[in-house]
Parts: sequence; structure tokens; C-alpha cells
Amino acid sequence: MARTTPHQVQDQPLYRKVATQLLGELRDGTVPPGERLPSERRLAERYGVSRETVRQALEVLRRGGMVATDRRGSHAALPGEPVRAPSALAFPVGAAPAVAADRATVTWETPPPEHAEALGLAPHRPTLVHRYESAGSGGRRTAVTSFSAVALAEVEELARYRERADGTASAQLWRAYDWMRRAGLTLHHRDSITPLADAPAVRVTRRVHDQYARPLEITDLVLDDRQGALVYEFTLPADGSTAAPRSPRDPAVR
Repeated sequence: MARTTPHQVQDQPLYRKVATQLLGELRDGTVPPGERLPSERRLAERYGVSRETVRQALEVLRRGGMVATDRRGSHAALPGEPVRAPSALAFPVGAAPAVAADRATVTWETPPPEHAEALGLAPHRPTLVHRYESAGSGGRRTAVTSFSAVALAEVEELARYRERADGTASAQLWRAYDWMRRAGLTLHHRDSITPLADAPAVRVTRRVHDQYARPLEITDLVLDDRQGALVYEFTLPADGSTAAPRSPRDPAVR
């Protein structure tokens, strides 16, 4: 007859060990409140277990109210202040706080030629394209953003949108710059604002690249109010970086 040792009695099932490790990350802020967890595949690779074990671990945390799951994945549900992107870096550039009239969607398509050139994409190569529309007291705003292959390869949260980039579901990517920084990218922005000759509106073109001068995204925003043209630049270090941010240049109206 087999004997059960004290060690065997105390030994937890593998999925409970994974749940304990993941709970530790939720509690120490590695995965902040409201932040989406890595995919089951990534978690399985991280802990060296099967995806089924990860599913069982997540179910334990869900039953305890520490993780919540919707159709876009699982996210931390422990009490605390959700991480918010810096207000100065609203995505897309010029975006107003979300209101009922806002519309934001993503598609997987060939970007405008000038976007493809800025991002170093081959002609007719598709990528993730984000469209934003807002109509409020400040006027109408429409923006088109194209992401580079680098951004999609290094920022997991953006890459996930490819599977549902059908142009129908809402896709508010206001955390985009925060996701990039969490992926270790230092963001350098260059915003050019010019009046449109044939309409009482201005166009804002934002180009973003990282610390290796690799393009990440380009946005064209049109606002239906006129103002002088200006160009300004600034750098926002990646999370955990000890480098001081580059001082913004004084905007110069041309």
C-alpha cells in the first residue's frame, strides 16, 4: 500500500502554484489594477506550464474576484487606481475626452501612401490603421493613424487588435503611448500643425519614433478650426528609464 508523505499532502496542484505567482504580481503592481494580463500563451511560456494550467489558475483568481475576463481577455481586478496615460500624450493627437459622439475603429489595410513611406512599409503592405471621429463643442475632429511593423511586433496590446480589425467594433486606443512605454520604448514625437488652404481647418501630423529612430506610428488629424502653424518636439522616456526627458522647444508660429 502506497504511503502518503507530509510533502505530498502539502504539495499544491500546479495550477494553484501558478495562481499564487500571478496573484503576487497583481498585488505588487507588476500588473496594475485595470491592466490586461498577457495572453494565455504568454503566461504559459512565462511559467513553463500548459495553457490549460493557465486557464485553471485564472479561474481560481476569477472566483476570488482578483481577475475579470471579457471578450478581449483578462485584466487585474484588485482595488486600486487604474493606470492612465499622461494627459499630454492623448491618443490620437488632439483627441478630446471620450463622449457619446466619438467613434474609434481599427482596420487591417494598406495605409495611405504617405503613411507607408513614413513607416518604412513596402507598397501595398497592410498594417493596423486606426480611425477616430469626434464632434463636440470644440468642433469636429477626424484622425487616421497607421502603426509600423515595429510597433506591432513589440507592443503586445496593439498586436492583439489585428484579429478584430474589421472596422466595426469600437477601438479606443487612448492607452497606446502608455503601452509603448511599458514595452521599453522611448517615445519621440514631432507634431506639425498647418492650416488647410481650402477650408477653415488645420491639419496636425504626428510622427512618433523610438530611441533607435525606428518609426512607430504616424497620425493625420484634421480640426475644423483655424490657427497658426507650429512645430514642436519632445521625448518621453520608457518606463523605468533614468534618462531625463528632453525639454520641449518653444512652439514657434510660422
